[in-house]
Amino acid sequence: IPVLQIVKESQQQHGLRHGDFQRYRGYCSRRLRRLRKTLNFKMGNRHKFTGKKVTEEILSDNRYLLLVLMDAERAWSYAMQLKQEANTEPRKRFHLLSRLRKAVKHAEELERLCESNRVDAKTKLEAQAYTAYLTGMLRFEHQEWKAAMEAFNKCKTIYEKLANAFTEEQAVLYNQRVEEISPNIRYCAYNIGDQSAMNELMQMRLRSGGTEGLLAEKLEALITQTRAKQAATMSEVEWRGRTVPVKIDKVRIFLLGLADNEAAIAQAENEETKERLFESLLSECRDAIQAVREELKPDQKQREHSLENDSGKVSNIQYLHSYLTYIKLSTAIKRNESMAKSLQKALLQQQRPEEDGKRSPRPQDLIRLYDIILQNLVELTQLPGLEEDKNFQKEIGLKTLVYKAYRCFFIAQSYVLVKKWSEALVLYERVLKYAREVQSGAGAHTNSLKELPDVQDLITQVNAEKYSLQAAAILDANDTHETESPSQVKDGKPLSERFETFCLDPSLVSKQVSLVHFPPGFQPIPCKPLFFDLALNHVAFPPLEDKVEQKAKSGLTGYIKGIFGFKS
Repeated sequence: IPVLQIVKESQQQHGLRHGDFQRYRGYCSRRLRRLRKTLNFKMGNRHKFTGKKVTEEILSDNRYLLLVLMDAERAWSYAMQLKQEANTEPRKRFHLLSRLRKAVKHAEELERLCESNRVDAKTKLEAQAYTAYLTGMLRFEHQEWKAAMEAFNKCKTIYEKLANAFTEEQAVLYNQRVEEISPNIRYCAYNIGDQSAMNELMQMRLRSGGTEGLLAEKLEALITQTRAKQAATMSEVEWRGRTVPVKIDKVRIFLLGLADNEAAIAQAENEETKERLFESLLSECRDAIQAVREELKPDQKQREHSLENDSGKVSNIQYLHSYLTYIKLSTAIKRNESMAKSLQKALLQQQRPEEDGKRSPRPQDLIRLYDIILQNLVELTQLPGLEEDKNFQKEIGLKTLVYKAYRCFFIAQSYVLVKKWSEALVLYERVLKYAREVQSGAGAHTNSLKELPDVQDLITQVNAEKYSLQAAAILDANDTHETESPSQVKDGKPLSERFETFCLDPSLVSKQVSLVHFPPGFQPIPCKPLFFDLALNHVAFPPLEDKVEQKAKSGLTGYIKGIFGFKS
């Protein structure tokens, strides 16, 4: 059986692609149950448990080996699940070690069964490598570095031989496992006493943009510990001619690792790795800035650009805060510039049709990145302690002109796409203006502009684009005059109102054809006549005064008679 292939495929398809060890453990349990049922290898019945072991005598089917392999995988996945939970519940570490021992026991049983004559040589070697791998992980957790290193080296040697013995497609899987365990071997070597292993571990971490799996937490803790030892000897930092004492440990550790992180970004193999390293560096920088802010809180006056001895300088802690903010903003600018370069390459390769429904990059995406860069540059000019530094302000001004030129260039490109030729031409002229200002003002600041994009290349590209734009505008104007003929001009009338006039109307064969006005318009109609009663004003009514007086008298006498009980 191909042990490593079965293990890797099962892990990728059932949870480990997302780090879900619990789901993978459930899959192993269900697969064990299916295998036992298929092989009729049940552990008793529902009333009584009867333990059975796989022996060499019953190895008539390779699925018996799968039984033992899935037992080992189930125990290993449970151990990895407990490792995740042990970060918040340390007591689970004991259970973790117990499950790893169980996994090693099953792996050793698999290796013993594979010694049978019925098993081929490849399966025997894979079983030995699998056992060595789990043994190394157990010893690694016990911090038995020498035993763990021996087990990992045995596993690495077997997989390297298997990779050389088979085709390239099969060798990919073995080489991946070798790459997984190499950092563990170097970590064990470092703990045994090999100091050179630390540099190799750092390079492995920097190349991959981070570590995963068993080694991740230990390696990060080791790097932090090493930097903390070096930080004990670091007491100050110099920036722009001023020396500032550094008393905060978190800031010391960050500043010591800054050069390593920048070197790793420069050596990154692909854009994805570079992006991860940028994010990691920015995260560490934010933590260091937060630590400085906490030191600034007790003294509000120092936070408000306090002066020391009337010398016109901000306090040391405030200047350190400005330095860290400068590092953060500069790193953000470099990250956005790196993203802009990758987008520019994608725009140059945009001749190919879109694949897999992915949206192709547009100039508008680059405009947004340059907007963010310009905003960061504005924040740099406002840093406390640097307002009077004319050289610094001049450098930032030149960088602003460079990025403004590139921003205008891509705005012009977006106008070209929608055939707004005059607007694009004006923006190209603005790009040339910014570029010439940079060239004329560079002078003594040439060194600070080396890291920026070359404006001379931009000038060359803009001149070429201008000629191309003028030609496209002329061709577009000619096409417009040719297509607009009197017989094709529509006046917006429906077909029912232009029977006498012939014109080519493509909309007549479309779904939105205009035949008549619908709903029809309103037309005036006679309204219903109104009647007014004019005779009422000329009618003379009979007098009613006598009736009104009689009624009043009868009312009073009737009231009196009613009191005394007389009846008329």
